[in-house]
Amino acid sequence: MSKVLIIGAGGVGRVVAYKCAQHRDVFGDIMLASRTVSKCEAIADAIHAAYGGKKIETARVDADNVAETVALIRKFQPSLVINVALPYQDLPIMDACLETGVNYMDTANYEPKDEAKFEYSWQWAYQDRFREKGIQALLGCGFDPGVTSVFTAYAAKHYFDEIHELDIIDANAGNHGKAFATNFNPEINIREVTQRGKYWENGQWIETEPHEIWKDIDYPEIGPKRSYLIYHEELESLVKNFPTLRRARFWMTFGQEYLTHLRVIQNIGMAGIEPVKFKGMDIIPLEFLKAVLPAPEELGENYTGFTSIGCRIKGIKDGKERTYYVWNNCSHQAAYKETGTQGVSYTTGVPAMIGARMVLEGKWAGKGVFNVEEFNPDPFMERLNLDGLPWHEKVDIELDMDWWFFCSALRRDGTLIWIFCSALRRDGDADSADDAD
Repeated sequence: MSKVLIIGAGGVGRVVAYKCAQHRDVFGDIMLASRTVSKCEAIADAIHAAYGGKKIETARVDADNVAETVALIRKFQPSLVINVALPYQDLPIMDACLETGVNYMDTANYEPKDEAKFEYSWQWAYQDRFREKGIQALLGCGFDPGVTSVFTAYAAKHYFDEIHELDIIDANAGNHGKAFATNFNPEINIREVTQRGKYWENGQWIETEPHEIWKDIDYPEIGPKRSYLIYHEELESLVKNFPTLRRARFWMTFGQEYLTHLRVIQNIGMAGIEPVKFKGMDIIPLEFLKAVLPAPEELGENYTGFTSIGCRIKGIKDGKERTYYVWNNCSHQAAYKETGTQGVSYTTGVPAMIGARMVLEGKWAGKGVFNVEEFNPDPFMERLNLDGLPWHEKVDIELDMDWWFFCSALRRDGTLIWIFCSALRRDGDADSADDAD
């Protein structure tokens, strides 16, 4: 049995704590820590009521403060720190793990607080220091990134000699009943979905305007959902670790009402990350918006429907073209019944627990900094089926990913006007399409 320290007591932290508590043979002692210790205590009480046994310990920690995190690690002496706090805090927590010689893992890459930038360079730069210290850092072990990367590694190992095209498709077909809310931290979520799009094509990154490219994708048990090409961090590590990839894209669904609210938020400046003066104080608009929006962990009770996330892959096996589709559908209601939170938190927290298990059991072993696709995917895939995220696969089917929908808009006197919408095949030929509006 091992000790684990979980930092972060939002929806994902709650799921990680629940799932670790289900496997006390691996996670013998568990501590949950955050800035607000009352949130940790409420989660610990709920878990104890559900499962009994040894109660989860709780503590207050400011994860921005390296010395404070170091002191907590030295006091609790965990084998692994599971970071499910804000991505801004990745580097301070990694610094604390280096100082104490403790293994580290997270679910999302580092982001600087003053710039909407999503890349692994800051964390990959820790490679030599972690290797010399003899400890491991496991990066991006949620669902996307995380499971999507393991799905890709599994496909490459079992179904392809070379993978050439990857489309990660992410649909949330749930309904939380709120006019506007985000499924994880609003501060992070809004930065992510409003950034410029980017995809990998023939050895280079190609940038797009936000939500410029879209298509209707048919998701299992859900049906067609409008899906937009955005940039997502696992693309960076996947094209590095699978150099045969010629094209890699990420697609995510957004409802029209969500996009309308988002445009209003942007247009009135509430998505800004630069300080503004208010009654003599500097405030960050996006941080203020976060304070008035519903907390993601509070959405679960009335959340219905499913998430559907998977990978559609093309490549070569034994000299012949092959296609492969692997995915998971997760019920928001089932997630809430088990852990008291909604499906997006669940699909992030379960893989984090499994990744922690892989590290503690030595199935994913190494010294240095690693992304999840660098390890053997098989034991992780097995645990997904056992721990609440069963996956499905289809081989050699039509993937229907070769049509792109481009919508152009013109701003005239402050009004956004759709001027055309067309579908392009990969050969560049255009066919007419219905208006996007």
